[in-house]
Amino acid sequence: MSTEFTGDLSLIEQVRQLLDEHADGISEYQLIQTLKARHSTHIPHLQLHEPLVLFRTHFLLFNALYQLRDQLWEARSAHLEIAPLCIRLLPYQAGAEALAEHDPLRSYYLDMSHLRDTSERDVEKLLASFWTRIHGGEEKQAALELFELDQSPQRLTLALIKQRYRQLVSQHHPDRGGSTQRLQSINLAMEILQRYYS
Repeated sequence: MSTEFTGDLSLIEQVRQLLDEHADGISEYQLIQTLKARHSTHIPHLQLHEPLVLFRTHFLLFNALYQLRDQLWEARSAHLEIAPLCIRLLPYQAGAEALAEHDPLRSYYLDMSHLRDTSERDVEKLLASFWTRIHGGEEKQAALELFELDQSPQRLTLALIKQRYRQLVSQHHPDRGGSTQRLQSINLAMEILQRYYS
């Protein structure tokens, strides 16, 4: 395994190279650390404990991941599974392209204005609650708390979670005066809970 990237590879190409080396998947944190260790010039080489640095590094990586996923779909060569705790290449499946059509996270990360317009104050509020817990490995509990289902007396089912998701999206959609960051958290929470309750 090489210690540095060779040539003038884009971040997308560097990420693809690392994913090829980790067939069983790699976490977002490991991916960032490996990119830094191999001297990638496409992400900040600063301490991740600074909230704005963490956000920008995360955003740039996920922007590259969603672009790579689109490229793989178009080439019908593979499917890229994207989640903070496990990013991995899977065999291409016909029909998976439809997943990209209504993917709010994809839309968020492919819009570079979110990288440009998000302030340190915005990031600190975001990281103070949901996101820090997600990256700390408490994703299911953080998602349930965001949905206010962690104390639910009802048995949790995917149907109940989807109903709550629709309510929250309706309440917090930017078109109705909500915030993009809150909607992004809701969408990620839904993605996480689908994995646990499908």
